[in-house]
Amino acid sequence: MNRTPAGGSILICIMWWKRTAPELPPVPVEPPRAGMPRGTAILLGLAGAVVVAYGLSSLRSIVAPVVLSLVLTICAHPLRTGLEKRGVPRGIATGTVALAVFLTLAAFVTALVVALAQFATLLPQFAPEIAQIGRTIGAGLADLGISTSQVQEIVGGFDPGRILDLVYGVFGNVANLTVALVVVLTTLILMAADSSYLGAILADLRPGRARIVTSLEILAAGIRRYMIATAALGIAQGALNAIALVILGVPGAFLWGLLAFLGSFIPNIGYFIAIIPPVVFGFLVGGWQTAIPVIIVYALVNGVVQTLVQPRVVGNAVALSQTITFLSVLFWATVIGPVGAILAVPLTLIVRALLIDSDPQAGWWRPVIGDLARTKSVMKAEDAARKNRRRGQK
Repeated sequence: MNRTPAGGSILICIMWWKRTAPELPPVPVEPPRAGMPRGTAILLGLAGAVVVAYGLSSLRSIVAPVVLSLVLTICAHPLRTGLEKRGVPRGIATGTVALAVFLTLAAFVTALVVALAQFATLLPQFAPEIAQIGRTIGAGLADLGISTSQVQEIVGGFDPGRILDLVYGVFGNVANLTVALVVVLTTLILMAADSSYLGAILADLRPGRARIVTSLEILAAGIRRYMIATAALGIAQGALNAIALVILGVPGAFLWGLLAFLGSFIPNIGYFIAIIPPVVFGFLVGGWQTAIPVIIVYALVNGVVQTLVQPRVVGNAVALSQTITFLSVLFWATVIGPVGAILAVPLTLIVRALLIDSDPQAGWWRPVIGDLARTKSVMKAEDAARKNRRRGQK
């Protein structure tokens, strides 16, 4: 019986698949686990995380200033150790650290107040143009079949008064800002005083809790390196953007430069937050001839700083994947507000140190969440082996 061409082709395909299909390794059988089942432990862990997140969110007015104080104290701690190594008394070293952090915070708050005042003065000048943009967008949405109520809600968002209320709502009113500053300054002074005993405490704990001490030291070094590098590069990024905006004639250059500085602390999202206002105001004063150069300048500055410079400066101090970093910004912003978005990376590093780095059985999670130092070595070895196999087949 003659085999048809179609049947022969099918037979050839089946033989080729059987020849080239890779053999899957056998699934290893894990020994029975002691204690509660894994599914139950995961559910209990998730339930506990929800309770903790809800508690932190309900206390965000206290948690956010305390976390900010902790991060600033960690960043300023080398100043204390440097002074003490030079024979400066601990009391003077403590006062110097607190004063340095206070001056830094005061300079930032002053710049923020000036920027908000500039924004409050700038926005009414362009109120008619902003309202016209809102009406144009509303007309386009209405043509697409969007309901009238939704269009009115969107157009109402372009009202300068509502925009000011939104901005002031993000940064808080004067009373809330004053309370937060009092909490931050008080916590800074107390943490600076308590940190004088930190070296002795870690030395005492190291013999019996070496892994915990090491994880805390790695945590402090990672937070310090990330925050200082991001702040320095953010200042450079904001200054370059502000200078370019002045040259292009975009109003509010100082305000948008400060926004670019703050946006540098918010991974993945901060760039888009920082670029939208100057593009809009550039369009209002000069049309697309000004808006497009603003986009190009921001893209170049952000690309050089975030892609080329920052990875070389920060190195593996953070070791978080892009997905984890993005989700951490969303999570911490939801839990404790704008401060959570700015401090998302340090907060995630703290959680990792408490739950993963300090637990010897949880170390396998590090490459999963972004520590790819060993993974890259494995990938290089696999690539080299694959090349050798291809050469052997030729």
